[in-house]
Amino acid sequence: MTISSCGTRLDDEAVRIGVYLRLGLTICVPHQCHCRPSVDALGLHGFVCKKAPGRPTRHHALNYLVARATASTGIPVSKEPQGLSHSDGKWPDSLSLILQAGKPLTWDVTVVCLLADSYIATATQEAGSVAELAADRKSAKYTDLDTCYSVQLVAVETLVPISDSAGEFLFKLGRKISLQ
Repeated sequence: MTISSCGTRLDDEAVRIGVYLRLGLTICVPHQCHCRPSVDALGLHGFVCKKAPGRPTRHHALNYLVARATASTGIPVSKEPQGLSHSDGKWPDSLSLILQAGKPLTWDVTVVCLLADSYIATATQEAGSVAELAADRKSAKYTDLDTCYSVQLVAVETLVPISDSAGEFLFKLGRKISLQ
């Protein structure tokens, strides 16, 4: 079911591209991307291009979904909290006042594309394996925050419905909160 207010309704262009991808039809004229690689007629490079405008949009949408779900329970949430940076100067996406193991809960969202050359071999092994790999990489980045904060990683693969992955995370989060 598509519900516009929940962001599950696709516009005509998104449906067209989805059908073309599913049928393996050509989407665009082969050309050189502004990030240098050449784009073939299938147009798959747009999913993995580091300069594609959809990358941060997907990330922010998922972070917003998690923050909104948490805030709807009456738990205060701070998005993009300053002062929690780790060694590379980056910080988690959000912080809440939920205490998990006696520490405030923070989370970081990662959206990975199964079509990236670096993930194709892993993606063919098992569903969810690319998200697990991305979560493991992020986990290593937040080891210095583990002493003061409980860090939850949210990793989603883009070729599966975001609502399923986010729903699973929210279920696990709710379970952890109820056990406190």
